Amino acid sequence: MSSYQGVIVSDPWLQSQFTQVELRTLKSKFINVRTQHGRVTLGDLPPVFSKLKAFTEMFNENEIKTVLGESNSDMGEEIDFEGFLRAYLNLQTHAIEKSGGTKSSFLKATTTTFHHAINESEKASYVAHINNYLAEDKFLKDFLPIDPATDALFDLAKNGVLLCKLINVAVPGTIDERAINTKKVLNPWERNENHTLCLNSAKAIGCTVVNIGTQDLAEGRIQVLADLNLKKTPQLVELVDDSQDVEELLSLAPEKVLLKWMNFHLKKVGYEKQVTNFSTDLKDGEAYAYLLNALAPEHSTPSTLDTSDPTERANMVLQQAEKLECKRFLTPKDIVEGSPNLNLAFVAQIFHNRNGLSTESKNMSYAEMMTDDVETSREERCFRLWINSLGISTYVNNLFEDVRNGWVMLEVLDKLFPGTVNWKQANKPPIKMPFKKVENCNQVINIGKDLNFSLVNVAGNDVVAGNKKLIVAFLWQLMRFSMLQLLKNLRSFSHGKEITDADILNWANNKVKKSGRTTQMESFKDKSLSNGVFFLELLTAVEPRVVDWNLVTKGETDEDKKSNATYIISVARKIGCSIFLLPEDVIEVNQKMILTLTASIMYFCLQQQGEGPDDSDLASEVSRLSVDGSVSDAAPSPQAED
Repeated sequence: MSSYQGVIVSDPWLQSQFTQVELRTLKSKFINVRTQHGRVTLGDLPPVFSKLKAFTEMFNENEIKTVLGESNSDMGEEIDFEGFLRAYLNLQTHAIEKSGGTKSSFLKATTTTFHHAINESEKASYVAHINNYLAEDKFLKDFLPIDPATDALFDLAKNGVLLCKLINVAVPGTIDERAINTKKVLNPWERNENHTLCLNSAKAIGCTVVNIGTQDLAEGRIQVLADLNLKKTPQLVELVDDSQDVEELLSLAPEKVLLKWMNFHLKKVGYEKQVTNFSTDLKDGEAYAYLLNALAPEHSTPSTLDTSDPTERANMVLQQAEKLECKRFLTPKDIVEGSPNLNLAFVAQIFHNRNGLSTESKNMSYAEMMTDDVETSREERCFRLWINSLGISTYVNNLFEDVRNGWVMLEVLDKLFPGTVNWKQANKPPIKMPFKKVENCNQVINIGKDLNFSLVNVAGNDVVAGNKKLIVAFLWQLMRFSMLQLLKNLRSFSHGKEITDADILNWANNKVKKSGRTTQMESFKDKSLSNGVFFLELLTAVEPRVVDWNLVTKGETDEDKKSNATYIISVARKIGCSIFLLPEDVIEVNQKMILTLTASIMYFCLQQQGEGPDDSDLASEVSRLSVDGSVSDAAPSPQAED
């Protein structure tokens, strides 16, 4: 493979309406239909489009048929791929109209096939966030400040650089900025690489990138909620009374923790209402007034509560918050209208600047005891992010707490291996009775045994009890097995045979050797891998232009090793690898993470090689995998390595 070309559309305008991520997904869908029926007609599209996440909540199959029929009376007419794309855009236009948006008010997320409405207040808030945090950025400073009254935000986002930079604002160091394409004028492939890097990096910090919404724009949501957990802010234990409540606090989503924190302070100053949301409960501004009086009595004034005008009170609240160095990125109107996203960000900002919590709580020692060892923490992070990237309905905030009722595990199994879960025997949360949790976890273990996982003397009770070692062992086998199944389904490589760790190792070594380089790895725990050179050579062999060797070090010092490891992860994400390891995993040669990295590069490479017109069977297989992440026709796996 000399160079990655992507999906080419002859009509430049049509090409400009989609990212390469979207085009590859839709092309595989198109090929799948053509393989099944020999040709593609408009009549074939309703069942295909109705299953796309962009439309599944907007239209049923009959409604899609009606929409497509309005523009073409002959549903039996054969169409090519460009006709397929135009039909998609036609349906997308109806989706926008149905949602009440207008074309100018929609931001096209680079990771999805749907446009989300953004109101002007939120847009102004995002612009203020960008202007504030990226004003001194070497690349972006020529384009800032952005005028919120124009579409400059959306124009600037098109090349992917802004979104990549914002991910690093949210979680510094996520993207090695040496991997971002930052020329003044980028070609479509360079823009696509930036978009792909952004997508895979967003997954790696916990963003939901399936039908990404306005609340995730600029990754600001991740940034403002980053410290709302016991590890980052152990003082939060003051919100609960005993160790059992601490466990419940661990399982709460950051938004719920923020509400609990707010109500904790409101109760202390005599506010009788319970704040249950960031919209209607905050419209009159009273809760804000009480909260700020509790946290900053030195700045409080009776007039904030005396006024009967909600807008005037909201303005006074913002003035008081500014004295706590809370930047004003929302208006009194946003509070009065109950903007949930902006109110959430505002409350989080107050929390960050003054949380009013003590370090002398009787539960502090308990919270400190809950700190995991470094390796366990990294594995928890990896599996949590991997699960959230699958697009299941439950969002995992704390892996070891959230899996204990078995429901999340069942969702993951059903996503990866459809049909394996007996939902009639599953118990949906909230689950009060412990034996119901055991029933769910027993089904999880039984499915694992059917998949030939190594689960000797493991029972559902172990998961319910929160046995971290067993939970990690199960999830590793699950991740590894699904990864091997993805490779197996690329039949041009596997010919339907089982894929083993040795196959992945041999593929990587052969790929590097054929490129004319001499570095090899003996195993996935080969300590020589810590300098990163082998993986940079492997990435070069897969995509020759993607690694800038002027930026690569020999990896002889710890600093040089980290530099190479950080670059490897960003370059792999840039070409399309969805990976969740950290630079430390490369430096320390974490066997599990090294295997996932190698397998991800292998899967990307083989998938690209299989996109040619002569391999429709492979393209059909890829279409079933790339759109929704599911794996079918699961076969038993070899026993996992310890």
